[in-house]
Amino acid sequence: MNVQQAYSEWASTYDSDRNLTRDLDQTVTREALQDLRPTSVLEIGCGTGKNTALLARIATNVLALDFSEAMIQQARSKSSFDNVTFTLTDINEPWPCPDSSVDLITCNLVLEHVEDLSFVFAEAARVLNHGGRFFINELHPFRQYQGVQAHFRRNQAVTEIPAFVHHISDFLQAAAEAKLSLIKLQECWHDEDEGKPPRLISLTFENPT
Repeated sequence: MNVQQAYSEWASTYDSDRNLTRDLDQTVTREALQDLRPTSVLEIGCGTGKNTALLARIATNVLALDFSEAMIQQARSKSSFDNVTFTLTDINEPWPCPDSSVDLITCNLVLEHVEDLSFVFAEAARVLNHGGRFFINELHPFRQYQGVQAHFRRNQAVTEIPAFVHHISDFLQAAAEAKLSLIKLQECWHDEDEGKPPRLISLTFENPT
């Protein structure tokens, strides 16, 4: 099962399944972004819209992208905001945004499914305004080294979603190639993660040009 098929199958229960990584991601994102007031936000990999509501509250306009129609349908069904546009898009292809048009890009639990980070960072650099920020929150590579990856259960069957391991240096190298500057790096644990490696890595980059 490929990534798109897996998320389409998972969409109906994604919000209700027990998922500490999803829950921690939402908490970390809220804490990182709730005090910002960007005009334009691009959310890449919006999924079922678990973070879209926050973005709609802090921003004037939000463009939320995902490549799973089933996930976007869930997001649309929950959204009561008229400043959000949901668009079916594969982020491995050119993004539907003009150059230098976005104040904030958010990317949550998406890049483990993307093989080529350099393209994503290049597109981020293209669409960001001067001083614009690229916020990333991903499964920590330390967890990936232990064999952890996105998965869901259907009855007794477990579906593991295809993933790529990206080392911390891979994020930093891709950002450097795109001329984006790292301004914050945070490692994050859930309350139930005592004694374990960090669950998430959160990185914020800025476009200095």
